[in-house]
Amino acid sequence: MKWFSVTLDTPRGAATIEEVAAAAGVSRSTVSRVVNGSASVSPAALDAVTRAIAELDYVPNRAARSLASRATMAIALVVPEDTTRFFGDPFFAAVVSGIHSRLGRSDYVLNLLIASDDPHDKTSAYVRSGAVDGAIVVSHHTSDRFIESIAAAVPVVYGGRPAHARRSDFYVDVDNAAGGRVATRYLISRGCRRIATITGPLTMPAAADRLDGYREALTDAGLAPSVTADGDFTARGGAAAMQQILASGVEFDALFIASDLMARGALETLGRAGIRVPDDVAIVGFDDSPVATSVHPQLTTVRQPSHEQGMRMADTLLSILAGGSPPHATVLDIELVTRASA
Repeated sequence: MKWFSVTLDTPRGAATIEEVAAAAGVSRSTVSRVVNGSASVSPAALDAVTRAIAELDYVPNRAARSLASRATMAIALVVPEDTTRFFGDPFFAAVVSGIHSRLGRSDYVLNLLIASDDPHDKTSAYVRSGAVDGAIVVSHHTSDRFIESIAAAVPVVYGGRPAHARRSDFYVDVDNAAGGRVATRYLISRGCRRIATITGPLTMPAAADRLDGYREALTDAGLAPSVTADGDFTARGGAAAMQQILASGVEFDALFIASDLMARGALETLGRAGIRVPDDVAIVGFDDSPVATSVHPQLTTVRQPSHEQGMRMADTLLSILAGGSPPHATVLDIELVTRASA
């Protein structure tokens, strides 16, 4: 998409985008990308345009650009979850913070759309109506088919590998499989041999990838996977999954738990059962959210750069909207953070 600027009630003598381009020694489209906050601009061009804007006192006319291009200057953040999960999980706070910090340097505003299943097609109808220029979709499941109608209407960037991936999709993910491997290998290095796991919903690629990494690490070490339970990426679900594992009667000396929130719930269940962490059972979580340091003992966990993921998603979508060609897949590294639980 290209931006076109027209002048509406511009005071005589006000600088134009063409004058800024000439002063900076760049093309008009480069100035447009800088003004719109695109990441697809070289540092030298960004510096030249920024200086030219300051010297000429150029003020971008957002209303004019919107009228000329039929752009809304709005981006939808679509979260196919219920409000309890969205507001209760620190992961979403970090991602939204990253998105907001990036969009704050552009002319775009962010519209938050929470839609657990969109039974009446309200979310996709809103997006398809032309109310936004693009969308960022976070935390989607294989059952969220309404996302496909959104992707058919506006450019979409996914937070995490799409549940129904296509070669044309754009997404920013963390290396979830590597996280599962690193966590499990660490437990093995600590002498653990009967390692159980609490997963997120396996309808989500992130949860499935973390489980795959766990299994790969065990196979590489010549160990068999232990009991598995789904904790739904919530503290309550983690507590229930821990109770299910205890009720199974299967012996275990460690747990890889695929989110810190689920680990918090699991710790509560283990405490009530008189099982000590890490003396009786070692635990590694995933996220390195504030939850990891608010529980006792503090969690050894896999850190995922959620704030950076939000920034990269916003960068990718801004680049697409400015006519750029960002990478289709961006995968961020993870890191093991050791604390007292393992």
